[in-house]
Amino acid sequence: MHLIKPEHYEPLLGLKQTEQGIKQIKDFFQVNLSTELRLRRVTAPLFVLQGTGLNDDLNGVERAVSFPIKDMGGARAEVVHSLAKWKRVTLAEYKIEPGYGIYTDMNAIRADEELDNLHSLYVDQWDWERVIMPEDRNVEFLKRTVCRIYAAMLRTEYMVYELYPQMKPCLPRTIHFIHAEELRQLYPHLEPKEREDAITEKFGAVFIIGIGCPLGDGKKHDGRAPDYDDYTTEGLNGLPGLNGDLMLWNPVLGRSMELSSMGIRVNREVMLKQLKETGQEERLKYYFHKRLVEGSLPLTIGGGIGQSRLCMYYLRKAHIGEIQASIWPEEMREECEKVNIHLI
Repeated sequence: MHLIKPEHYEPLLGLKQTEQGIKQIKDFFQVNLSTELRLRRVTAPLFVLQGTGLNDDLNGVERAVSFPIKDMGGARAEVVHSLAKWKRVTLAEYKIEPGYGIYTDMNAIRADEELDNLHSLYVDQWDWERVIMPEDRNVEFLKRTVCRIYAAMLRTEYMVYELYPQMKPCLPRTIHFIHAEELRQLYPHLEPKEREDAITEKFGAVFIIGIGCPLGDGKKHDGRAPDYDDYTTEGLNGLPGLNGDLMLWNPVLGRSMELSSMGIRVNREVMLKQLKETGQEERLKYYFHKRLVEGSLPLTIGGGIGQSRLCMYYLRKAHIGEIQASIWPEEMREECEKVNIHLI
């Protein structure tokens, strides 16, 4: 069981105030996010058909929850992991112009998660995607987009402080950018997650660029599916990667927490290259991949922002189960009760 138990933990809000705070944060943040990035809200599916290539493969090893559909001859549906590819198809169908995009409430089940303070079987996030021009496919555009999202986070933190003065603001005014290879060289004796903790504790808010590309030691900082994020095109300081993870330092847990995974998406050429490099060219038979190869999907940038994690951060909670209702091992529930962590 992976459980961090902060010493002398006392929730700053009771159950009723917590529920009110969750709604206020979600309502405020999504309005600010949509304004910053010029996004319109759309309705999203909970599941997609198996074999279309529309589901997010995450690291390529996680099992999707699936079930047969009686009225479709037993065809199987998969509960989404995220909507990385579905959003791009939707942008094409809605004929969204460059500079504008969509966002949605994404709810997912990830049966293979290792449950701890930050990871749950149930995932809720704002999935967003925006149409871009060919000249926007560069790291400077990526960084500007990250800064816009971070601006919405700063405003939300101040709103929470106005409502609950005990929640002292602690986000830095600016976010720090670093490439995963530069991070490896800075902390060569640490594992990737330990590097994230070290750099995020130092700066408070960090965006790590180049998630999925092999680093100088031949290893990846973390995995990425080869058919949505562009992690091989030259990015920061000549290093590969037009994607990354947004990390915040969590003062309650004394560790970093990932709030968002995002990036500039693959174009036709990059997808073909990344599929070949990973030996997954069989995916080209899927609906999504065929559409990208034929050129009927727009160039985009997009990502996901964890709703429960964001609320957990602002409300200074020690466990994501204090924000959302999910299933937890009985041993974890018992240990949490002992240290004043009240799981919903």
